[in-house]
Amino acid sequence: MVVVEDLVKAYGPHVAVDGVSFEVEKGEILGFLGPNGAGKTTTMRVLTCFLPATSGTARIAGFDVYEDSREVRRRLGYLPENVPLYLDMSVDGYLAYMGRLKGMSGADLPGRLEAVTASCGLSERRRDIIGRLSRGFRQRVGLAQALIHDPDVLILDEPTASLDPVQIREVRQHIKELAGKHTVILSTHILPEVELVCDRVLVINKGKIVANDTPSNLTSFASAGQVLTVEARGEHDGMVAAAKRVDGVRSVAAEKLGETIEGARRLRIEAVRDVREDVARELVNGGFGLLRLEVASRSLEDIFVELTTEEPVVRGETG
Repeated sequence: MVVVEDLVKAYGPHVAVDGVSFEVEKGEILGFLGPNGAGKTTTMRVLTCFLPATSGTARIAGFDVYEDSREVRRRLGYLPENVPLYLDMSVDGYLAYMGRLKGMSGADLPGRLEAVTASCGLSERRRDIIGRLSRGFRQRVGLAQALIHDPDVLILDEPTASLDPVQIREVRQHIKELAGKHTVILSTHILPEVELVCDRVLVINKGKIVANDTPSNLTSFASAGQVLTVEARGEHDGMVAAAKRVDGVRSVAAEKLGETIEGARRLRIEAVRDVREDVARELVNGGFGLLRLEVASRSLEDIFVELTTEEPVVRGETG
């Protein structure tokens, strides 16, 4: 449904997007992540026909965003981070106006207005003037205008910004319900939102794709392969030396566990492979009392920070 191949966007000597390629299948929800200045917004502006690419291609529903931009816009709904609303119009008036701009006929509009305002929680606000609405309700109006013409593809930039926790949950559920019928590209800085909503995650850094995989697969990645937390009883230097003897261990840091267990230490071990059995064996054979051993959990936030502070190396399906 969305196909991007070798996309490049340069501003003079500065290359904002550098050879980006990815695909989004029909009905998929893709989380599009990246730090400020990574090229994320530029990529979305090319996809939504706001900017021409320097080179490469991008197609929406089979239509090229440069050569067939009119057809692309008919099949695309876009919610920018700062929604451009006409504050002196009513909700119904604004959505009807946007529907007509997007090629809808008068006969089709009433049914779509009712459906979209209901799905976005605006049924009781249809006659309200937009300028008198809270920021949360204005965000809902922005989502409704993106949906009014029932597009094949939705590009949503920070769709839950300014919403309260209840509204955020409602919008997330609504986005999940859009999957299947609509293809969704979701840009957000709220990483738990990605884990809850998205089927796949694309991470861009310094203009290049550095990860393309499911949220669960991404959270299994680690630059060191594995991080262990080990609690054991024994002499500090000997315990650290025993752990370092294990092949694959990259670093070992130790600290006192406290006064509850005499002589107990907590080790943090970084390794390039799964070393749990070998570490346990080395400590026990060395006469140290093994109390606890577990793999340290890693969040999507940990992975995001790791991926966007290293030199770009593609991980996941594109690698």
